[in-house]
Amino acid sequence: MSFTNLYYKRAVGTPKACYVCHKPTTTVLATINTVDFIYSCDGHLTDPGFASQVGESTDGAGGARKLGLSPEEIAKVKEEWEERQRKKKEREKEKEKEKDKEKGGDKDKGKEKEDNGKQDEKGKSTSSASVTPTSTPSTPGPTHQRYTLHRDMFALRLAEHRRRKQTAQVKELAPRLPGAPRGSVI
Repeated sequence: MSFTNLYYKRAVGTPKACYVCHKPTTTVLATINTVDFIYSCDGHLTDPGFASQVGESTDGAGGARKLGLSPEEIAKVKEEWEERQRKKKEREKEKEKEKDKEKGGDKDKGKEKEDNGKQDEKGKSTSSASVTPTSTPSTPGPTHQRYTLHRDMFALRLAEHRRRKQTAQVKELAPRLPGAPRGSVI
C-alpha cells in the first residue's frame, strides 16, 4: 500500500468537481503528504458510506471523552496516580534504608551509604519534579479535521492510484522495447 487511509480536510481557492456528485466544491480531502486527494462536498463528508470523521484527540484521551469524562476528572485521576507513584518510590527507599542498616556492620560504610542515599534522594527528587509537571500550558495549533474513507471508497482510490502508477511505468518502458518486425514472411 502506498498511502494510509487518513485524509485531512482542507479548503482550496479554486472550486473543482466533487468526486461523487460532480458539483463544484472548495473542500478537498488529502493525505498527509498529498499522495492522494479527493474533492468532496461537505454533504458527502457526513455520509458514513463515503467517509467517517476520526476523533480530534491526539493526547490519548479520546476513549475518556467517549465515556463522557470531563477534563477535570481526567486531571484528578492523573494526579491521584502520580501521588501513588511517589508514595511507592518512598516506600522502596525506606526498604533500601532498612536493608542497608541490617547489612552494614561498619559505621563508616553505613555513613557513606546514608550520605550517598541522601544525595541520590536529592537528585531523584529534583529530577522527578522536573519530569512530571502537573500541567503544561500549551495552546494547540490549528488542526485540520481528519477523515477515513469507507473501505470500498478507499479500495477505489488505491486501485486508481495503482492504475496511474502502472500507466506511468508503461509510458516509461514502451520506448525501450523493440519494434515489431516489418519485413515480409518468407
